Amino acid sequence: MCKGGKGGRGNDSFKTPTNRAPNICTEGLKGEACEIEFELKLIADVGLVGYPNAGKSTLISTLTYLRVKIAPYPFTTLHPNIGYIQLPDYKRIFIADIPGIIENAHENRGLGFEFLRHIERTKLLLFVLDASGIDGRNPSDDYRVLRQELEAYNPELLERPFLVILNKIDALESEEHIKQFRSDYTLPSNVLFEISATEKLGLAELKEAIVEQVSSLDSEE
Repeated sequence: MCKGGKGGRGNDSFKTPTNRAPNICTEGLKGEACEIEFELKLIADVGLVGYPNAGKSTLISTLTYLRVKIAPYPFTTLHPNIGYIQLPDYKRIFIADIPGIIENAHENRGLGFEFLRHIERTKLLLFVLDASGIDGRNPSDDYRVLRQELEAYNPELLERPFLVILNKIDALESEEHIKQFRSDYTLPSNVLFEISATEKLGLAELKEAIVEQVSSLDSEE
C-alpha cells in the first residue's frame, strides 16, 4: 500500500585502508506514510436481528453454550456475542447476537448500525420479535421497521433466508399481538415460530429448524 524508503550508506561502505571501522553513515530516504483502517466482520452462520430488549441475549444463551449479560433494560448487549450449537458430527453452527436495532438505525441512531456489518456474512437471519408489546410497541410494527432498516443498510440482506421468532409468548399480552401479527403477515409454519426463551417453550422446534436450514445451505455451497 505504501512504498518503503531507500536505505542510506552504512559505515562499512566508508572503510579505507587506514580506517577499517569508520563511525560514519548517511541517512536514507523516508518512505511513504498512510493511515489504514481495518474493519472486522465476524463470521457466523446465523445472525439475530431485533429491537433492544426483545430477548435476543436470553435466546442465544438457551440455544448455545454462550453465557451473556441479561437484564430487563434496553441495550444490555453493547458488543456482538458469538455462541454455537454443537452438532453430533462435531460440527458447530455459530450464532451472532448484535446490539438491538431501532428505527433509523441506518442513520446511525442507537447501537445497531455500528454492528450491522457483523451479520453481512451470515447465511441465515433470525428476526426476534417481542410478542409482549413492551413500551407500547407490537411485533408487526417491529418486523416492518427491522426489514426497513436492513434494506436501508444493505438491500441484499433481505434476500437472505430467514426465520421469524415471536418471543415472550408467556406474557399475558402476547396472545393479542400474535393474532395481529399472523393477520398482518402470512408466513409458513417452517418460518414463523412462537417461543418463550425464558420459559424454554418452543426452543426444540426452533433449534431443529435452524440446524436444518443451515445444513441445507451448507450443502448448496
